[in-house]
Order: sequence, then C-alpha cells, then structure tokens
Amino acid sequence: MARNPDDDPKAPSPALGSRASRAGDLAKFSANAGVGMVAARLRQMAGNDDAADAFHGRTAQQAAELLGSMKGLAMKMGQIASFVDVDLPEEVRDTYRDQLAALQAAAPAMDTAVIAEVIEEQYGAPPEDVFATWDPEPLASASIGQVHRATLPDGTEVITKVQYPGIAEAIEHDLDNAEVLAPLVKVVSPNLQVRPLMTELRDRMRDELDYQREAQYQHAFAQRYDGHPFVRIPAVHADWCRPRVLVADYVRGASFETMLQTATEEAKQRYAEAIYRFSFGSLHRFRLFNGDPHPGNYLFPGDGTVVFVDFGAVKAFSSETRSLIRRQLAPLWENDTAALMDVFDEAGFFPGTRPDPERLMEWFRLFNRPVVDHEPFTYTAEFARAVITATSDPRGGYLDMIRKLNLPPDYLVLNRIQWGVNSILAMLGATNRWRSISEEFWFGAPPATPMGEEERPFIDASPYLA
Repeated sequence: MARNPDDDPKAPSPALGSRASRAGDLAKFSANAGVGMVAARLRQMAGNDDAADAFHGRTAQQAAELLGSMKGLAMKMGQIASFVDVDLPEEVRDTYRDQLAALQAAAPAMDTAVIAEVIEEQYGAPPEDVFATWDPEPLASASIGQVHRATLPDGTEVITKVQYPGIAEAIEHDLDNAEVLAPLVKVVSPNLQVRPLMTELRDRMRDELDYQREAQYQHAFAQRYDGHPFVRIPAVHADWCRPRVLVADYVRGASFETMLQTATEEAKQRYAEAIYRFSFGSLHRFRLFNGDPHPGNYLFPGDGTVVFVDFGAVKAFSSETRSLIRRQLAPLWENDTAALMDVFDEAGFFPGTRPDPERLMEWFRLFNRPVVDHEPFTYTAEFARAVITATSDPRGGYLDMIRKLNLPPDYLVLNRIQWGVNSILAMLGATNRWRSISEEFWFGAPPATPMGEEERPFIDASPYLA
C-alpha cells in the first residue's frame, strides 16, 4: 500500500525514531555504558573478571541492536567501530567487534512492506509489476538502504538498493545533533574550523542520499575500471535508477569474512594489494576517492579479482588538492621539516599558532610509516590503533600539537578512508613495498610488483587519467 499523501513527507519513518527519541536513545545508552564501563573496570581490578565480561558482552549486543535499528549516521558509526582497531584490551575489543560486525551487511532489516512502498512511490507501481522478479528477502541491510535481488524484463540479474523511508530526515537530525557538539569540539581543538567540516560532512551525506548521483559515481568508476585485471565494478542500469532506488548488476562473490576464513595466504596478499591499488590509485590517477571502506563493501568471486560496491561516499578532488597531497611526501622522505611546514600551511592546516616542526614531522611519519621508505611493511592492528591514538587520544602524546591544527574539509574523507583501509589491510596481514607501489600512481614509476605488471597495460591505455 502506498504512503498516505497527507502524511508529513519530512517526518522520519516511525521505524527510525523521531529526532528527540534518536538523540535521547543515544544519550541514555552512552550514559549507562559510561557508568557501566567504570564499574566493570573496578570489578576487574577486584578480580571479578566474569562480571566484567558479562557487562561487555551485554553492552556490545545492546550497541549493535540500537545502532542497527537507528540506521543512518548512528549505524555508520557502528560499522566503523566493527573493524577499525580501537585502543581497548584485546578481549574487550573482540567482544564489541564480533557484535558490531553484523552491521556490515546483515543489520536488522526493515519490514519488506515498507521497502515495497518506496519502490511504488518511485516507480508508480509495486515491485512485482516493475521487475520481472523481485525477492522480498533482503540480500543485505545497510545504514541508508536495503538491498534486494531482482530481474529486469530482459532477464538481467540485478540488485535494487532501496533507501529507507525517512532516512534523509533522520540523518539531517543526526547532523544537527552533531553541530550541537561544536563548542565542545572547539574546547578540545581550538584551531579547528568546525563549520567548513560540517558543510563538507553534509555535502557527502547528501551525496549518499541521492541514489541517482551515486549511480553516476558508480558508472564513472565502472568506466575507468572496465576490463581491469583485478578490480571489478558492477555496471549500473541508469534508466532504472531513481532518487531512492539504485539498480546495478548482481555479482556473486564471497563476503570479506568468508574470504578471511577460506582464502590462502597468497590470495589474501593479492586481495590486499588490489584494495590498496584501488583505494589510493583511484585518487591519484582519476582524482576520485571512494570514502567508505568497510568489509561489507567488498566481494571476492574467487578468481583473483575484488568486486567493489557502494559508491555513495565518493569525492572528486581538484588537481590542486591532489598536488598538495603529493607534495607533502617529499619532505617526509627528506626529513625536511621546513618544507613540510610550508606545504601544510598552504593546505590550510595552520589557521593560527604553528606547531613545533619536529613534533609535526614525527606525527606525520607515524601516519605514513607504510610509505616512508622502500622496505616491506606489514599492516598490523597495532599500527592501525597507533594512527588513531596519535590523532584522537591524549595518551598518544600529540594532543597539544593537534590542538594547533585545523583539518581542511578535503581531508575529512581522506582520514576516514585511511583509518578504514589501515584496519582492513591489518586483517589481511598485508605485506608489501607500499612506497614502491604508490610511486606507480604518484609519478608513473615502473611496476613494482607482478600485479603492477598486470595492471600497467590497462593503465597505459586508459583515456581517463587525470
């Protein structure tokens, strides 16, 4: 049954909760969890490990259920927490990751009847009349939409990603709630220019909510990687897409979790290099960046290729920004603090007092350890945690310096993908000469690995290099 036209079109779906209830639910959970964390730590100090373990298990389950039911930004936070290596004791961290991992591809599904209403609203007919077949059982449930298999009238197997009703309004409310925290952020980081960052965040989220725009981005990636030896992008059926429904080819492949359990070490290293080359090669070769790296966005057909899905968080970079990113690297290699300060200043990191150059270099080298030299580097959970700790935790020792820095809006999505890719590569135990690989797409250097040799003829023939 279609939605009543007299209903308020801006009202969030009851399944997602009102603005007040969403904020209230998060605040209540956060307060209770915070008190519980202190109590659990005291119990552990007293030797009562069982009670502490029970608390963490219960809290992790509650977090997964709450964030999954809320969808939107709240669920995205849970997805990131499910695989990014945060600084917690290993057994506690694993408890939360195990529970939150369900949010990557199998979050609580929304009622199929509600999803069918969206299709009828977008196409003017119910799904069984629009498609030759439409499976009411969801293939995956994500933070903004739900994925169902379908068949086009010509027999093409496709997926339909259908946006949750009311999710756009719910995300706007979540962003408004986030803006309320701006004064607190300024206390922690007084030189951070919050308003441009919020504008950038809103722009990226609005892109994610416009499925026809996402279809354009996915098509752009599919064009640039059509025929690539190990990167696959499902083709989009633009004529079938709508603002709240995306239709693309259905591609079979194992999930990230299944791949981890079944792939050989050699295959894992190949997948790791493919993910690295796609993530950073796309930025430097095509000035396009897919800013949503999490395990649910990769499929593994078993033929040595990686299928990349979900292109809602794409950002196109200007040539100037890409040049600034590249120019930050030479001072790193040459340990030239003066040059690093100059390029950071030009990029907009220093709105006021400049930080100590030596501390900045030390911090920046930590971030870029995989590409500091040409030696092999292995991504580990410890490295991924160290990068996050150095940025956001007073125990990292850099908080006084970070307080003097601004984060230019273009770098918001870069941080998001760096944290995510670090953790994903750590799961794979990825080992390689990452600087040598990176120089291929930074400077057009000769292939550094067999996969580089595979890729080079394709890249050399590409008409899309920017």
